[in-house]
Amino acid sequence: MTRIRSVEARTVAVPLAKATAMARRSVNVRYYALVRVTDDDGRTGIGFCYAGNFGGSVVSHAVRELIAPLVVGQQADRHRALWNEVYAETLLHGRAGSVSRALSAVDIALWDLAARTADKPLWQYLGATTTEDSVPAYASGGYYLDGKTPDDLAAEMRGYVDAGFGAVKLKVGRVGVTPQHDAERLAAVRDAVGPDVRVMLDANNAWSDVPTALEALRLLEPYNPFWIEEPFGPDDIRSHATLAQRTPITVATGEIEYGRWRHLELLERGGAAILQTDAAVCGGITEFQRIADSAASFGVTMCPHWFHDLHIHLVASIANGQYVEYFPDDQVLNFRRLVSRQLTVLPGGRLALPTEPGLGFDFVPEVVEDVATDQWS
Repeated sequence: MTRIRSVEARTVAVPLAKATAMARRSVNVRYYALVRVTDDDGRTGIGFCYAGNFGGSVVSHAVRELIAPLVVGQQADRHRALWNEVYAETLLHGRAGSVSRALSAVDIALWDLAARTADKPLWQYLGATTTEDSVPAYASGGYYLDGKTPDDLAAEMRGYVDAGFGAVKLKVGRVGVTPQHDAERLAAVRDAVGPDVRVMLDANNAWSDVPTALEALRLLEPYNPFWIEEPFGPDDIRSHATLAQRTPITVATGEIEYGRWRHLELLERGGAAILQTDAAVCGGITEFQRIADSAASFGVTMCPHWFHDLHIHLVASIANGQYVEYFPDDQVLNFRRLVSRQLTVLPGGRLALPTEPGLGFDFVPEVVEDVATDQWS
C-alpha cells in the first residue's frame, strides 16, 4: 500500500459579482482553502472547505502546520485511523472552527485519492445506496439584494420550478426586514410556484429567542413552508428544541455544527428533524458518515449544506440522504468557478451522479492562479 508523500494547501479569495445579503451579514468575497494530497505513486486527491469572508488563510495554515506533519508518511488508505489520530493530536488547538475545517478538507482529499486509485466515482467507492443514476435536489437561492422586490423573488423561484425543480429555498429573517415583509415575499413565491412545490426557508441564525422566532413563523405558516433552517445560532440547541415543539414547521439545522457529539446532542434534544451537516465543516467524509448513521437511528434525514459537487456523492451513499442543495448559478456558491466539471441537472430536478473517478472534477489551474492569495505549500 502506498504512503502519503505530501499534503499541500492553498487559499483563494473569489469575489462575488454583486454583494449578497442574508439574515445577519453581507458577502462580497468568499475564501476557500484548497488541499492536495499526493501519494508515493504520484496519484493526487483534492479536498476543500469554505474559509469565511476574511482571514481565509487560517485554515490553510492549520493544514500545513497541524495536520500535514501527522499525515505525511502514513498509509494512504487509513482514513478512519488517521482521522482519529489527527483529531486527538489537534484537540488543544480546537475541536471546531478552522481546525475542523482543515481536517475536513484533508479527509475529503484522502477519500478522493482512494476512489481515484480504485478508479471509481466517490459515491460508488463509499458504497452506493441508490439504484438510480441520479439523486434529488432542491434549488437554493432567494437571497436579499438591493432593490429586489417580492415579485423579483417570485420570478426567481418560478424560474427554478420551470427548470424542473420540485423544491426551492429562499432567505428570511434579514435584519431590518420586518416579519410582515418576509410574509409578503413568501406569499408572492407561493403564488408563483403553486401549492405542490416544497418551499424551504433559511434564517441563517436570524433570531435570538423563541418568542421572536414564533412571531415571525406564525406569519409564514399560512404559506406552508417545508422547513425553517437555522433559526438560531448553532450553540443555542435548547431554543431549537423548544421551537420544534411549538411550530408546525419542521426545524432543520446543523450546517455549521462540528463532530458527531454535538450532532448527537442536537438529535437527543429534538432540535432538528432534518440535519444539514456539511462534510467540509463537520470533520470530513469520515465524520459525516458517522453522523448520518447516528441520525438514521433517530429517523432523521440528511440534506447536506452547500458544495453540491461534494454532497451528491454522500447523499447517494447513505441510507437517509434526502436532498442535495443545488445552486443554479455561481453568484453565491462561486466555488464552482474553480472546478473543471459542473453537475448535470436532469428532468424532475435531479442531479446526475458523476461517472468519473473520485469527486469527478479537478481544480482549474489558471482560475486558481487568478484568485489565489498564496502558493501550494
